[in-house]
Amino acid sequence: MKGNSIIGVTLGDPAGIGPEVFARVLDDASTKCKIVVYGTRWALELGAKIAGVSPNARYKFVDVGIDKPADFELGVVSPVCGRIAVESVEAAAADALSGQIDAMMTCPLNKEAIHAAGYSDIGHQEILARLADVDATATMLMTPGLRVVHLSTHKSLIEAGQYVTRDNVLEKIDLCHRTLSGWGLQRIKIAVAALNPHGGEGGLLGREEIDAIEPAVEAAKERGIDARGPLPADSVFNRAIEGEFDVVLAMYHDQGHIAIKVHNFHESVTATLGIPFVRTSVDHGTAFDIAGRGVADSRGTTAALDAAVMLAQGALSNDA
Repeated sequence: MKGNSIIGVTLGDPAGIGPEVFARVLDDASTKCKIVVYGTRWALELGAKIAGVSPNARYKFVDVGIDKPADFELGVVSPVCGRIAVESVEAAAADALSGQIDAMMTCPLNKEAIHAAGYSDIGHQEILARLADVDATATMLMTPGLRVVHLSTHKSLIEAGQYVTRDNVLEKIDLCHRTLSGWGLQRIKIAVAALNPHGGEGGLLGREEIDAIEPAVEAAKERGIDARGPLPADSVFNRAIEGEFDVVLAMYHDQGHIAIKVHNFHESVTATLGIPFVRTSVDHGTAFDIAGRGVADSRGTTAALDAAVMLAQGALSNDA
């Protein structure tokens, strides 16, 4: 990878493991790209202390200017920390939209904390959609050997099932194809998972495959997209791992997340589709239960940074 891409990194919630895991990879990160860090210096310094490292890498720091709260405690929900996390994302996204950075990589925020801070956004994807003023977004999870795009993410299981319509499925297939093409993937083969067990068994176990998913796949084919499905979810991910497909469109959050995390949890990465810049993220949360113990695994942070550089350079390969 070339080392001239400029990647903005948000530290996430200071009470979580984000500052710690990023501090662990900061020195090595400087050999891959130029780094701009968004957050608070006190959070990064605390993270480095917890990790037992002294980062020497050159980087630019954009401090959102919020002091450490008097009642700050690692692993505890704080509205101030929620505000820091969101303002860091907002600052990085503004620079991405204006072209000052080539991509952004985000460390985890805490949904309870950002709600306590008064924000209505559910997570990063919703914040970025708001800032970029876009309606159609999607989450893609990547880990070596498997990529999964989600029809929906932050919806209850009941709501997710209701979201499976022809138009929604077709929109996500099209978004997936356009975005991956822009990131350098060639001859994209998209597998579309079924919603119901065994693909619905011809309507015996549900009609979403007949009424929504299959018509969407056929419409995508008419647009020249190589889409296949609906394919039973209990086998489609293994077929993708074996190389038959470049990406799987999952019908709801856990259908895709479980497959990715069972296959390779520690190197899984999230990317956001539908926004006008590259954003990747670690595929884990703030891990409040281990924050401050110095045991957080930084492999996901390294993978997310590598993915940001790769996507910024349009170098996504068919070899997952």
